[in-house]
Order: sequence, then structure tokens, then C-alpha cells
Amino acid sequence: MKLHPTVHAVTERIRARSAPTRAPYLERLAALAARAPGTDRMGCANVAHAFAGMPESDRARAVPALGRLRVVAARAPNIGIVTAYNDMLSAHQPFEGFPALIRDEARRHGATAQVAGGVPAMCDGVTQGTPGMELSLFSRDVIAMATAVALSHDVFDAVLMLGVCDKIVPGLLIGALHFGHLPTVFVPAGPMPSGLSNNAKAKVREQAAQGLVGRAELLQAEAQAYHAPGTCTFYGTANSNQMLLEAMGLHVPGTAFVAPQNAMRAELTREAARLVLGVPHTGGAGPSAAGPRACPAIGHVVDERAIVNAMAALLATGGSTNHLIHWVAVARAAGIAIDWDDFAALSAVVPLLTRVYPNGSADVNQFQAAGGPGYVIRELLDAGLMHADVLAVRPEGIRAYTAEPVLEGGHLHWVPVGASRDESVVRPASAPFSATGGLKLLQGNLGRSVIKVSAVPEDRHVVQAPARVFDSQEALQAAFSAGELERLCEASPAHGLVCVVRWQGPQANGMPELHKLTPPLAVLQGKGYRIALVTDGRMSGASGKVPAAIHVSPEALAGGPLARVQDGDLIRLDTVAGTLDALVPPAEWAARAHAAMPEALRQSSGAGLGRELFANMRRNARAAEEGACTW
Repeated sequence: MKLHPTVHAVTERIRARSAPTRAPYLERLAALAARAPGTDRMGCANVAHAFAGMPESDRARAVPALGRLRVVAARAPNIGIVTAYNDMLSAHQPFEGFPALIRDEARRHGATAQVAGGVPAMCDGVTQGTPGMELSLFSRDVIAMATAVALSHDVFDAVLMLGVCDKIVPGLLIGALHFGHLPTVFVPAGPMPSGLSNNAKAKVREQAAQGLVGRAELLQAEAQAYHAPGTCTFYGTANSNQMLLEAMGLHVPGTAFVAPQNAMRAELTREAARLVLGVPHTGGAGPSAAGPRACPAIGHVVDERAIVNAMAALLATGGSTNHLIHWVAVARAAGIAIDWDDFAALSAVVPLLTRVYPNGSADVNQFQAAGGPGYVIRELLDAGLMHADVLAVRPEGIRAYTAEPVLEGGHLHWVPVGASRDESVVRPASAPFSATGGLKLLQGNLGRSVIKVSAVPEDRHVVQAPARVFDSQEALQAAFSAGELERLCEASPAHGLVCVVRWQGPQANGMPELHKLTPPLAVLQGKGYRIALVTDGRMSGASGKVPAAIHVSPEALAGGPLARVQDGDLIRLDTVAGTLDALVPPAEWAARAHAAMPEALRQSSGAGLGRELFANMRRNARAAEEGACTW
């Protein structure tokens, strides 16, 4: 299928814009790849330290005549494992046993494997609405740095990255791209079984916000929804991560949403080790090769075309708005410059092919059962909306990701996904849920922002109502509990309200997610009021049916226009026209002074619970559209 002209144009625009940074990046990769193995470059003490911790069966396999370690004499490939394991995150708990599987599989192919290092991994579900959420966004860059520390030992021939959740995968990917000369495969753990449905959970949350149910009932519902090892089952940032990695060819094909702790998952983990070692697949009816085939270096896999493929997959699935920050940073790590205009241009031509909560009622297990990532990737490729001529960790390229794994007789093989098995969940590109993608760019005198429209009812795609300005999410919640927001909606000729929450950007307080605002705002919208949120903060990857213009840039603390908004200003959020404006006379708007961040908020932000340690990151953070990078 011929590439869609818009996809081609966006890719070429990115390539031209990135030329000054991409070329030096590739030169560095070539220089690093040309070096002798680390065991030859390093001093004897360095090498001895590097392998002293290996099990005797690996370490002491010496060459008799020389008495040298086997890993040195025979130059056996050594896999570095970077793991985000902890058992606070349900999605990462299954990783506990993965290194043993990988080491065993490596030995079967004459290689070795070492856990090079662990990276921190926080659960946003635990920290939502708490001071810990102020560390969340910057944890991505901490993870990238921790990945660099792990790989700085420089004795690895290939890398396996173990991670799933929100900031963890982007952080691992940023770190990996700074070691872009190494073949790298990402290894997920899969989603938890379906529990209480996401719609039922959301309903209980709204009831709790209204005081109709108590803490005991709410806790019971939440525990029924989040109840087992594995990724949360809504299509938020964690599961969007997995979709994008498939679309970039960085997984074993079809591995994203296979459940943890079963035979299929274990074999897929072993396949990741084989794949990064270049061991040909010969099981069942799948692809095979006559001899070893090198896994390409990640810095070559992740090029302009792969980044565009990830963007298309995000748009086609109505994925997490967080990736309009994270993938800008990921691209930057590979010497590639993208911006929100690129997302907007692609969104105009990439159709919405899925309905997965919060964009529908299905969860990711139902998405997988209906066809999953393989179905979406095939439809996009066949429609010319993804690049087919790209590298992937699988030698067959991105087309390998249009098949799904099957385990028979202990062997993996891949079969074509076929037609949608549930068109209420996934549809063909010829008959999509929407002709355009699920994310939109908004711009106007309030700055530039993004909005997830795939879950917003069509009659709410335009909201024009008076503003009520808040300096924190806690203040908005208090106003809702006191009945103030409903009174303002009743008094408004528009029968609605635009809640402006500022001082929530990267420099102000680390740009926490404001997911706790979803239930009260949804309650108001459910009562028929025209409600919208405008903020320089983030929403969760599960942001849903309430129109929310988020990531407003520049942020208020950096002199952004949200600092000019006053209570009662008429705000127009128009996803059809792509605009976000305060309808204030231009002369009055230009003359207004910027409000200052309240001193009490300034003092409390970044104080206590480790937040002081991130002060330098807040000071140096780039804007959201620049990936909120601190490096």
C-alpha cells in the first residue's frame, strides 16, 4: 500500500528538522559499535569485577590452556538486564522471576546474562492526589539516568528492558537510546485478569464524590478492579506504552497483552532472549532462518519512521495524552525533533480504530481478544498510515507484528490476526469509529494544549462558559464539595463552567496528574451542565468524557497566559476548530498583569516526602511540548 501523503509529509518534515541532531547521534552510534568488546578494552581488574558475581557454572568455564574466563576467551554474548521490578506495582510484580528465565535461556545458546541494574518504578495509582505525584513525571528522567548507570559498566552485547508502566517504559527507552549501539528488546509482563468493569468502577467513584456511598463501598469497588498481578486493565499510559512498543517493533511480536504467569508468557520471555541474541525462530509454522540473524541496534530501529508509526498507533487507539510529552522526549533521545503540530497533522488523517476504556466499555483483555495490537498495526499498514519499510527487532520487520503468538507443543508460532473478532472493540480502517484520531491540538490566546476527544461526547466538543480559577486541585475539590461549582453552573447563562487549574506545570510542582478531578467534573457533566477543564497540568492516561485542555504551554509559572485568567472570563474550548481562547477584548487581555503563584503554594510545593530532592529538575524542566525534559 502506498504511504499516505500526509504521513509522508510529516515524516519528511521531521527528518529535515532533525538533521542537525540525528546525524551526530548516528555518528556516535557508529563509533561505539566499532569498538572492541569491553572485555578486551578493559583492564584485568575491571573485567574480574564485572564477572565476579556470576554463578560458578558461568564464571568458571575457563579456557584450560589460558585459564581465562569463557566470557573473555570465547567472547560469549553477554545480555544486560535492566529491570523495573518491584512488588508495589502489580504490573511489575511478575518480573521477579524473569531474570532466572532469561539466564537459563541465554545459557542454552552459549550466552550469559546479568541483571545490570534496577530502576525505580512508582505506581501512579498509589500516588494520585498525594504529594508523591509531584515526583511522578520526573521519575521518567530518573529512570533514564538509572538505566544509563546500569549500562555504564559497558560489558554488554545486548540488552533486555523489563518494564511496563507509565513513566517506566519512556524512561527505559530514553536510557536505552543513549546506548543506541546495543540491540535492545523490551519485555512486558501483561495485564491482570478482568475484575470489576471500568465503567462500574467509574460509577462508584462518581457516587463517592456525591457522598452517595462511603469509603467502605468505594474501597471494595477499587479492590475488585485492581485485584491481581498484571497491568491495570484500562487503556491508560501503561497499556498505551505497550501498543507503541509493538508499533515500533521493539517487542517480541504480539507480546503486549498476554497475561502474566502462564506458559505463553514464560515462552515469550525466553523468545525475547533468543531474539536479542539473533537466534533464529524455528518453532512451529512461524518465521525461520538458516543461521543466526543479528538483532539491529535500537538506535537504528528508532528512526523518524518508527516515531511516526508510534504516533499513528497512539492516535488510532485513542491512547494516553501523556505520550504527547513522553514521545517527544523519546524522539529527542534519538536525535529526532517532533512537536504537537506533527501529532495534529497525523490526527487529521489517522482514523480511530478502537473503543477501549475510557474510550469505550471494553478493557485491554477484550481488546486483545478482539484482535489487539496486531489487528491495529495491520489495518494501519494496509491503509498506508504506517511505514512498512522500517527495522524491527524481528528480522521480518514490522509486518511480523500483524500476527499473534500461539503456543503449541511447547513451541511458539505466529498466526495472522485475521478479521476483527468484535467490531464493537476494534474496526477496520475502512469503517472506523471516527475518521480522525483521538487526540487534538488546541491553540489560541491561552497557549497551546492537547485534548483527548475520543471519549468526549460529540455534543461536548465545544464548550463556552465562564471561568472559575483554581490554584490547586484540592481547591477545586473543596469547591465541588461545598456546592459552589453547581451554583456557578446554575447561575451561568451557558449553564456551565470552565474550571481553570493553574500552577500545575513542570516548573511549578512537577506537573502531577489531576485524575482525582475526573469524578466531580463527571458528576457535574452528568447533571447536564457544560463543563470543561483547562490546566497546565496533566490528566491521567485514563482521562475520559469531560473535555479537558491539558498541558497548556507555556505554563503559568513560566509566564504563560493562564496566569492572566480571572474568574468570570468567558472561555471557549473548541475541538472542532482546534482553538482555546479567553474571550476577553484584546486590549484588555494584553494589558492584564500575570498573577503570581501564591506564596503558600510555592512554599508547600516541593516540600517534604522527598520532593526537595527534585528541586533542580523543576528549575531546569523544559516545556511540556519539549517533553518536559530535564536533560
